[in-house]
Amino acid sequence: MSFNTNETDRLLSTTRSVKNRLDLEREVSEELILDCIDIAEQAPTGGNQSSRRWLVIRDPETKKGIADLYREVGGKFLKEHSERLDGTGHHNEKTIKASSYLAEHLEEVPVLVLVTIYGEHDGSGRPGLFDSVIQAAWSFCLALRSRGLGSAWTTMHLGNAEKIAELLNIPEGVTQIVLLPVAHTLGDEFSPVSRDSAREITWFEGWGKTTKKPTNGLALFQDGPGLTVETDIKATPERLWDLISDINLPSNFSNEFEGAEWLDEPPQEGARFKGRNKNEKIGEWEVTCYIKSFEPNKVFAWAAGNIEKPAATWEFRLTPLAGATRLSFAMVLGPGPSGLTRIIEQTPESEKKIISNRQRDQYVNMRRTVEGIKELAEQE
Repeated sequence: MSFNTNETDRLLSTTRSVKNRLDLEREVSEELILDCIDIAEQAPTGGNQSSRRWLVIRDPETKKGIADLYREVGGKFLKEHSERLDGTGHHNEKTIKASSYLAEHLEEVPVLVLVTIYGEHDGSGRPGLFDSVIQAAWSFCLALRSRGLGSAWTTMHLGNAEKIAELLNIPEGVTQIVLLPVAHTLGDEFSPVSRDSAREITWFEGWGKTTKKPTNGLALFQDGPGLTVETDIKATPERLWDLISDINLPSNFSNEFEGAEWLDEPPQEGARFKGRNKNEKIGEWEVTCYIKSFEPNKVFAWAAGNIEKPAATWEFRLTPLAGATRLSFAMVLGPGPSGLTRIIEQTPESEKKIISNRQRDQYVNMRRTVEGIKELAEQE
């Protein structure tokens, strides 16, 4: 029998990390906790071994001990960081504020559930430990949500794992994975959050390879084949924006241009610039490019050849991280004509191979571009 996918999707997309909407006054029954653990234990485990162990803590004194050790690791940092971000509109302002609130009130949460597993990570990279417990812990969170309860995925306590183990009499050879504060939620209105779309973060048939349309194996030109190359850079978005928006930076365009000049001022969405280059196969050439997106410190994107049907579309995107910025450099071929389409027209039976080779060559150039930008940004 099939499931009601609307309800399944609602559960999966609205199970949030609840921190400042936990009901600190309402009791949570032991039966509810055990029901959720029973559901969670249906999750797969390596070797089909029953190695997960769940610690349920409701004693006020014990919760206070855990909360003190939790705050000892990062409570002061969270409070100070929250105060610095308050009112700034920073992308992490709400998250840090909620995390600070939870740290401050952790012992007041009705139930703390510590998920553990027999075994110790040996650093070998082999599966068998975290792959046997993470999915069960998340299933527990889903089971809570379906029953009107909430939780928050917290691991800050691991900075005091030895003291936590001593407090709870956890034996050697057992690894603590995640601490889950559990309570009924204040209200039940939780919504999906904004995430990158699946097509933006999914590669097909090789790392970084993208398509705009569904394919069955290697892409055709009509599928909108492309590439995404990423790297994390220890620099601010402002510093990186100065580099990626400079059309005369030689490494900016993945060897697409030897030189470029603005045709419209100031640079903004809809503005044009002209790029020039030369190639052993097709000689010298130039192309007019149109700015598709110009969001300072965020996105710089342009279409080559024709704004409606470009030969290719390029995009730099900056995503702030903790202490760094992720630089994404993306390219999509077509849908307009280009030198590539002329080659395909000559040997249409080899279209998929031609496209794949083009992606391979562009990957090398685009990787060189982002690494060059990384070097420039981090040397200052």
